Amino acid sequence: MKNKTIAAWLAFLGGPLGLHRFYLYGFSDLLGWLLPVPTALGVYGIERVQQLGQDDQLSWVLIPLLGFTIAGCALCAIVYGLMSPEKWNTRFNRAAAADAPPGRTHWFTVFAVAVSLLVGTAVLMASIAFSLQHYYEYQIEEARKISQ
Repeated sequence: MKNKTIAAWLAFLGGPLGLHRFYLYGFSDLLGWLLPVPTALGVYGIERVQQLGQDDQLSWVLIPLLGFTIAGCALCAIVYGLMSPEKWNTRFNRAAAADAPPGRTHWFTVFAVAVSLLVGTAVLMASIAFSLQHYYEYQIEEARKISQ
């Protein structure tokens, strides 16, 4: 039986590695195996910034991938945590009754939703700000080159 609280915490804490997908759908889930790719590319972007500095244009693309993946997984945790017990058990515990205990919402589930909302929103806003800041700085630099 798949527990809603465990799925919400796995989506928040291990979502960028696909752990919640493996928990819910098994190891044959393709999206679970693909989720670590943007995570690894984002980490690589952070390493490039540390080695090459903030002028590295490839890192402008890679770092937001990590942020958007974390934010997307936080959104999955919110969706799992807010899903009704009947819908949860119908979707993930087909053999169980509609009101079976694994689909119920507990305080740990509410806490997972609250933390996911807080962290996911902060990471999403930071990723958008990082991307736009570097894009506009690049545009200004290119405009300066043209005007000279």
